[in-house]
Order: sequence, then structure tokens, then C-alpha cells
Amino acid sequence: MSFLSRKTGVTLAATTVFAAVALAGCSSDSEGNGGGGDAPAVDNADGRGPITFAMGKNDTDKLTPVIDRWNEENPDEEVTLHELAGEADAQRESLVQSLQAGNADYDVMALDVIWTADFAANQWLAPLEDELEVETDGLLEATVESATYNDTLYALPQNTNGQLLFRNTEIIPEEPENWSALVDSCTQAEEANVDCLTTQLSQYEGLAVNTIGFIEGWGGEVMDDDGNVTVDSDEAKAGIQAMVDGFEDGTIAQASLGATEEETNLAFTEGDTAYAINWPYMYTNAEAEGSAVAGNVEVQPLVGEDGVGVSTLGGYNNGININSENKATARDFIEFVINEENQMSFAEASFPPVLSSIYDDESLVEQFPYLPALKESLENAAPRPVSPFYPAISKAIQDNAYAALNGDVDVDQATADMKAAIEGASAG
Repeated sequence: MSFLSRKTGVTLAATTVFAAVALAGCSSDSEGNGGGGDAPAVDNADGRGPITFAMGKNDTDKLTPVIDRWNEENPDEEVTLHELAGEADAQRESLVQSLQAGNADYDVMALDVIWTADFAANQWLAPLEDELEVETDGLLEATVESATYNDTLYALPQNTNGQLLFRNTEIIPEEPENWSALVDSCTQAEEANVDCLTTQLSQYEGLAVNTIGFIEGWGGEVMDDDGNVTVDSDEAKAGIQAMVDGFEDGTIAQASLGATEEETNLAFTEGDTAYAINWPYMYTNAEAEGSAVAGNVEVQPLVGEDGVGVSTLGGYNNGININSENKATARDFIEFVINEENQMSFAEASFPPVLSSIYDDESLVEQFPYLPALKESLENAAPRPVSPFYPAISKAIQDNAYAALNGDVDVDQATADMKAAIEGASAG
């Protein structure tokens, strides 16, 4: 993945395309957001020795130098990399099969952020407490939230990602302060005979991500901290209504209904849209030789009702297998991954780090001018609903948002149906 690795959830080499993952079975002792009860007992918390680290192959090139540095410093506790498939569902299937069998094939697993609660609820992850406690000071807050389930940290963030609002300054010179200002500026796009804003409204995870962004950007949320479904609140409805209205009045390009990240990338870099919502990887493409907008690209965080909007998070969290015999080594390794040297190497490889201070490095900002905007986006970001039933939640959001965008139902009906589907899924 690149600066978008795990964009919407998983990764491809330069861009990441999320593949929906299978829904895990409901737990009979579920509580909170629908997951398991107490954290599992931990054995071998002081175990040391060689470990295996499992990660999707699309992004292992970013971790190979980190593993090499670790192995050089820790020859008696070497880390072996096990590459999983490139596709998200195949990665998850391999991990789940091993964990369900009670195996210790993989000591540390790079988990898509949306899997963390699922794996924790199934008691496949060692909670990072007591002997396994790790330091999270200095990490972007939203990334830590994405690794926390039932008030317990179950994984350590490795890398992250947030959406940005891209703008062709040749068409729209001034940065919009909020959604209303963006809508008003679309007259300049109309005068230039291009679309105003292109984003991902095709019926896949990208639609869920963008719908959640509108919900959160207007002060709503899909679920509250207690796991109650609140997608039908006035604030959530207002956000979805803004998205629907924007699509109907032409603020959001009609082509968005069939767009993934790559169609969005092409529309912006070919000069066919004044604005685009996408992940940071697009900046390099937009400024590359041959891009129609090179030299005229600015980025900022998403805009919401009153100012800075809310991006959802991409990225990986590193979890320790509950069956690992060398958990102390595993704990030290996942903490090693987030030290300053390694997080700096992530940034240099366009792999968004979770260590906040990296975004302020002047030499990096000169190389990657979008970093300050990305940091602001991440500081205002929110994890997708932390639930073991996230795949079903995502489907409920996609199905009903798509129906509202197509005019099949109004927003009141869409949110009522969305709530019923999410509650049904969370009930198991």
C-alpha cells in the first residue's frame, strides 16, 4: 500500500482497494459492540525466541527493512516474514483458519484496522496489558482507538491513512472552509466545463467510507461508544442528506456513482474534475509528468458542515496471536516497528506512519507537501465502527446509502433501514 495503503481497508501496491471481508460468527457471550466478553487468559507472556510475522504481500516491502534491522540487533530472536495473499479476503481467510485451529503459525499479524475488533471478540489476540503492555504516547489518537476493543488495547497501530480533499487551483484558486463553501465554488468548475467533485460512491467499501465521512462531518455517528446504533440521529441524517443533495444538484459528479479510487484518480489527474476526495497516493500521480493538473494541485482535510471534516482510517494494526509461545519477543517487535527510525522509513516510502511527530519533519514535508494536511486529517479522523460485525455494518451502510443516492428511498427511510440492518447484524 502506499500512502494509501489500506485506504479503505486493504492494500494494493500503489493504491489500495478494499475487499469486503467475511462476517465472523456471533459469540454467545457477546456484549458491548457485539463481541466477546472478558479478555482471554494469556500464557507465555514472558516467552522469548524466534517469531513469525504475517502480512499481506502488497506492503511487505515497507516492513522488510524493519525486520532486517530487528534481526541484526536481535540474532537470537529473529523475525521471519510470512507473506499472505494480496487480496484482503484471502489474507483474512488464512489467518482465521490458523487461529480457529489454535495454531501458533503466526506470532504477530498485520491486521486491517477493521478486523481488530473481530479478532479480539473471537479471543484470538493477546490483550496488550500487564506484561504485554505497550507505550502508545505519541501515536495518533484515532489509530489507538482503532486498535481498542471493549476498552482494552488488543493491537498496536503500525501505519495509517486518511482521506484528503484535492483541488485543481487553476480552476478553483481558494480553499473552501466548509461544505457550503465547496458547493458555492462549483460555479467555477461549471465555467471551466468540468465536474465539480468526484468521489467514490460505487457500491463497495468506498461508499461506506464516504457515507460515514458525511455522517461524522455533520456531527453524527453510526454507533455510539456503548454500541448503540445511532445512524438515524438528526446529525447523521443531515450528513447523509448533504451527500444526497450534493449528488442530486451536481456538486458531486454523476460519474461518482460508478467510481472507485482509481476512477477518481483518473478524473482528477486528467483534469476532468475540479475537486476529488481520495487517499494521499494520488498526490504523486497528480504532480507526475503527464498529469493535466501538475503544478496546480493543493490538498486539505475533508470539509464538513462547520469546517474540517472527518476522514475514516485505513491502515494496519499489529496483533499478537493468543497462542504464540514467544509473546515477550512479539511485544518488543511490535513496539520496535513504531520507533522513530522505522516510522520515518514508512513516511519516506509513502506509507503513512502512526507516530505523530513524523508529520512535522521539515525535510519530509518538503518531499511530501501533503503531510501537514494529512496530519490534520488524521487528527480529526475517526475509526470505522469498532465491531466484530463490521462487514455486515458496511453492507448495511452501502445498500441503503446507494438506495438514497439513486432516489429509491428518502434519507429518513434509508437511515431507518440502515439502523435495522445494523442492529440485526450486531444481534448475531
